[in-house]
Amino acid sequence: MLSHLWWEDRLAHRGSKVLLGATLLRPGAGGISAVARMSARALIGSGVRVDLLSFLDTEPVEVDGVAARLARGSKFKFLLAANRLALRNPFALYDSVGTARAHPRALRRLRPYATWIHGIEVWYDDSPARARALAGADIVLVNSAFTLEKFETLRGPLPRAQVCGLSTESDDAPDALASFQGPPSVLILGRIDAAEDYKGHRELIAAWPQVTAAVPQARLVIAGGGSGLDAIQAVAAASPARENIDVLGFVPEEALPALWDAAHVFAMPSRNEGFGIVYAEAMRRGLPVVASIHDAGREVNVDGVTGFNADLDRKDDLADRLIFLLRNTDKAAAMGLAGHSRWQRNFRFSDFATRLNSRLDNYLSISAGGPAGKYSAHLSEAIDHAKTL
Repeated sequence: MLSHLWWEDRLAHRGSKVLLGATLLRPGAGGISAVARMSARALIGSGVRVDLLSFLDTEPVEVDGVAARLARGSKFKFLLAANRLALRNPFALYDSVGTARAHPRALRRLRPYATWIHGIEVWYDDSPARARALAGADIVLVNSAFTLEKFETLRGPLPRAQVCGLSTESDDAPDALASFQGPPSVLILGRIDAAEDYKGHRELIAAWPQVTAAVPQARLVIAGGGSGLDAIQAVAAASPARENIDVLGFVPEEALPALWDAAHVFAMPSRNEGFGIVYAEAMRRGLPVVASIHDAGREVNVDGVTGFNADLDRKDDLADRLIFLLRNTDKAAAMGLAGHSRWQRNFRFSDFATRLNSRLDNYLSISAGGPAGKYSAHLSEAIDHAKTL
């Protein structure tokens, strides 16, 4: 069935051309980067010819054999390249409203575009440039129902929005699922940014004395770099349970499998997660998940089935959930297997590719409508626009 759908997509979209503008494309650069790579792979795999453009990457980067043009952090170069590439591509997709601001307004009616929104970057930022980029999009791709609901609560209706749930970057299961061997451990993995201190690091550290009182050998493993790392290290060092907390900082991609293999539970009890690809990755590996009731984690993790969604406003709820899973290995393993099954049904890369292509289908079939030279008269105006942004 998957192969059949893939070939249908390729036949339907062959000859389509898309500009994909991204902030970053390299692996290990966070969730928005992962969405940009997956979007590119989904389009390329369905037969679309993709021009990749990266704003911040400084080293050569490819996605499925397609090399990206690099602006190397230059706003003007990114704007100019986006304008030029818009002339040769009938459609554009941007990884965020930030990059969508580069889409040439002079070509707006000739060159429709879609943009992703992910959560916190649009909930609390209503700057005029971002608002214009969002209002001008023909499709707004939203990573979860929670992200859309919160946006509309804060900002008002978003009529062109289409929810497109995310996934892991792979269709393949790991060679072995979680074994639940070794010291009982809880892993949290993700960037630690000072401006986005909401992923649950502090809540886990605060719960850890209670967890270790019940499970003395339990370890909390915190992996991820970012501007907030020093603050989290200081909080961990001040904990009465500090001897049972490991703050590792940034961990390279090649070292991550060992962290996953050693974990018994994945926990990221966040308050502002727009989706959380890492929850799906934990399920892929057969680990039970502890998320929260406060954000999109509850859309990915099924409370009482694939793990627990803790109420962070209820005293002891997070600690109680963690203690239960660390004390009851058989039940933790059963929840991990249920999560793995949920990943297989909903959160493989091919599931994401099918969702994305279906939402962009009307635009992926647009023909170029003649040589790009037809629109060359707009280039000067587009470049002038780029200079003003």
